[in-house]
Amino acid sequence: MTVVRLPDGTEVPALGQGTWHMGERGADRAREAAALRLGLDLGMTLIDTAEMYAEGGAEEVVAEAIAGRREEVFLVSKVYPHNAGGRKLEAALGRSLQRLRVETLDLYLLHWRGSVPLEDTVEAVERMRAAGKIRRWGVSNLDVEDLEELGPALADCAADQVLYNLQARGVEYDLLPFCQKRGMPVMAYSPVGQGGALLRDAALGRVAARHGVTPAQVALAWTLRAPGVISIPKSADPAHLRQNAAARDLRLTAEDVAALDAAFPPPKRKRGLAML
Repeated sequence: MTVVRLPDGTEVPALGQGTWHMGERGADRAREAAALRLGLDLGMTLIDTAEMYAEGGAEEVVAEAIAGRREEVFLVSKVYPHNAGGRKLEAALGRSLQRLRVETLDLYLLHWRGSVPLEDTVEAVERMRAAGKIRRWGVSNLDVEDLEELGPALADCAADQVLYNLQARGVEYDLLPFCQKRGMPVMAYSPVGQGGALLRDAALGRVAARHGVTPAQVALAWTLRAPGVISIPKSADPAHLRQNAAARDLRLTAEDVAALDAAFPPPKRKRGLAML
């Protein structure tokens, strides 16, 4: 299992599981929970969720999936920006913990930046960490300038979760190097893109054909090639989950990487941080 080291030395799987769009339909919840449990069996023991996903519904699916297996799981959730300070954060965290049926989160992220000052968010999450309700805190969808605004608190920021895939490479210009220099992992959400367009790309298909794998496996392996990157694809399909797990063993050649760079050029200048 490829692992990534957090700033405090904790090792987590480089390939985890996302839950965006889970919990939206009650009829799907048992199937989604079963998929997450299969992912755990396959070693993808980092699970990422958020209070925003199905307005807590995804957290409830995760609760079902990890019941009796909490010690296996590195559990991540995220707080809405409008809840990201003071007593509102404490209350939002309490609701997430209740839905997840756990006492502590391994990592709690600010989902994106809103009107609440970052210093207020830091004060609140540090208070929650001191109370034992979270073990670590981090951010999501924050760019270099935002991270620098954290000041000394940046040393305690455990991760930055951002959109990162072959179609969205802007973070490579400065954000990814910034985080790598500080030993702070980047969590790549939507690593195989959205809507399927990426997976229909001809260049990606040719690389996949050379290795006898799927385009999605190549896209995942591409994100995992970079030091300090945690990839969190979402899937509720057992076959896709097994393919995702197998992508950990796929090693792209220099020829593969060059072909993908030609099809999806790396950034040559600063771009605004892409978000979904």
